[in-house]
Amino acid sequence: MTTIAEAPTPTTIVFGTDGWRAKVADDFTFENVRRCADGVARYVTERGEQAKGVVVAFDRRFASEHFAAAAAEVLLARDIPVFLATGAVPTQMSSYEVVQRGAAAGIVITASHNPWTDNGFKVKAPTGAAAGAEILTVLEAAIAANGGTAIKRRPLADGEAAGLVERFDPFDGYEQFVRRTIDLDALRAADIAILVEPLYGAGSGWIPRLLRDGRIRVTEIHNERNPYFGGINPEPIRPNVDAALDLMAGGGFDLGLLLDGDADRAGAADEQGTFIHQLQVTGLLMYHLAEHRKLREPVVVSVNNTSMAARLGTHYGIDVHETAVGFKFIGPEMIRTGAMLGAEESGGFGFGMHLPERDGVYANLMLLELFLAEKAAGRWPVSEAIARFHEVAGPSFYRRIDVHVDRAIYAETKRRLLVDLREQAPTSLESQPIERTVALDTNDGYKFFLADGTWLLIRTSGTEPLVRVYTEATSADLREAMLVAGERLVRGS
Repeated sequence: MTTIAEAPTPTTIVFGTDGWRAKVADDFTFENVRRCADGVARYVTERGEQAKGVVVAFDRRFASEHFAAAAAEVLLARDIPVFLATGAVPTQMSSYEVVQRGAAAGIVITASHNPWTDNGFKVKAPTGAAAGAEILTVLEAAIAANGGTAIKRRPLADGEAAGLVERFDPFDGYEQFVRRTIDLDALRAADIAILVEPLYGAGSGWIPRLLRDGRIRVTEIHNERNPYFGGINPEPIRPNVDAALDLMAGGGFDLGLLLDGDADRAGAADEQGTFIHQLQVTGLLMYHLAEHRKLREPVVVSVNNTSMAARLGTHYGIDVHETAVGFKFIGPEMIRTGAMLGAEESGGFGFGMHLPERDGVYANLMLLELFLAEKAAGRWPVSEAIARFHEVAGPSFYRRIDVHVDRAIYAETKRRLLVDLREQAPTSLESQPIERTVALDTNDGYKFFLADGTWLLIRTSGTEPLVRVYTEATSADLREAMLVAGERLVRGS
């Protein structure tokens, strides 16, 4: 007997802190990419900005170039010109192209630092920043309505024949753009050796090319395309970067510079192979802009970022603004406040003199500039410069863990954490009195502060059955105690 299966329910697509991500061939399909592109096309059309065109770029993940072509064909069906990358590029290069071309929007096929099984769809605003509510509201409404419908598309070859497709390689333009605010020749002339770890991602080759033909010695590892990412998550944190740290520990390098899979996040290591965590990088970049560049514009940090920002703000007379997690909040706040730096806990850094969007390549160049300035001031090697930095910024012992919860009890766990904690907030953590408790503006967690500035943040995920526990403490022992306390809160023990 033949049976007819029920038609599948269209995938529910929700844009999180930075785009939509899902498993390839499960939810991340050509159909769903076309649905997302249709949402962007509708946004552009409703604003009457078809003639401005849309930038489309992609990373090195499995089939990213083909998903990008599928998105382009949906735009072309509405006679929207497409600026299509000739190859995989860092995500921020799409932001650069959007700004330089005055495009109506940008699309990037990337899952950033997610596992190799995933891919994703990011949207850029005309400012180059991550799409905010004004775009995502239109986008998500269109996606909610277009599931199961036939979405018009125009073959890419047909669009090219009609003159609606322009291919671009952003390197030369980006190099000139960077030169407006960073002296690349001075960096090239430095007599040091650096190790670059792009984690097989789209940032491969960019830093060596930008620092070419000089005295500086640049060694890059893991720079071939590998959609499997060597079996690791392409996020520039331990243990993913341990191979690079081991090379650094072996000697011969002065500084390690790290990138994530789409090169919009940055990380670093000192000459001993010691990982410089992302909250330290936030403080170091702020310190550099204030101490060496003598800038005093505001700084924007996410709620889960470092308390060093506030201390440095007091020291240098800089206003510090705090936002919810994600550059879709940080970028607009940077623009609103005229900020010189925007920073999130996960290693994303944007710069007012550059782009109000994350750029790991630019952030790493800034770190190189910082440590060369410290070297000129007699604070060298890098480990010594960092020790002196903490004399100004204060201590920072940071760590984040993800507490996975059984999906069957996740709803109850969220209710207990988000409702019960509001009504009966704890008064202490591991026998340490809580000085104040702050509810996150996104209504997905709480941040608890101790008297010495140590904090613990608990944040529930809206897409996975897990709770993220963050802490920044004044000592390593207190850091570990805070993580234990955080996991106990999550487990209800």
